[in-house]
Amino acid sequence: MPYPPPSRTPSGPRRRTLLASAAGAALLSGCTAGSEDSGGAAGPSAADRVRARAARDSGRLVERYDAVLAAHPGLAERLAPLRAEVVRHRQAFGGGARRSAQGSPPASPSASAAPPVSPSPAVPSDERAALTELAVAERALADRRAKALMDVPGELARLLASVAAAGAAHAYLLTEAAK
Repeated sequence: MPYPPPSRTPSGPRRRTLLASAAGAALLSGCTAGSEDSGGAAGPSAADRVRARAARDSGRLVERYDAVLAAHPGLAERLAPLRAEVVRHRQAFGGGARRSAQGSPPASPSASAAPPVSPSPAVPSDERAALTELAVAERALADRRAKALMDVPGELARLLASVAAAGAAHAYLLTEAAK
């Protein structure tokens, strides 16, 4: 037996129409938003300031890794990959090594080590405590970057999100290693 037609036709737009309209509006607003380079002559844009801070923060984190590695050389195998990622994060934000016109980093061996911005952080004498402090630093930085996502345009927001996720993963790995 066939079903009878609905007693009344729904008024207003259908769900499919609303979803298509919302997706179209999101695309249009994404295309018309100001670019990351719209800093003008008044000074650096908010995106430039966030990018510079992210590079500085990654540089400080590299310094922390270096201090822990100097105090605990036995952790080198475990920490080297994480430190290398943090160096790449700093470079992605425009800090540390500058890229040449061909897109490759400069050939100098000191390209991955920026000059220290602050005195070397104190490192606990216990390896587990040192790993725990690194985990706390990674987690705090990841949280700050996640909060900054709403204040920056698309491409920088995606980069911040990616680096924040990597920092959270580093914090997890360091916490597990400290157990």
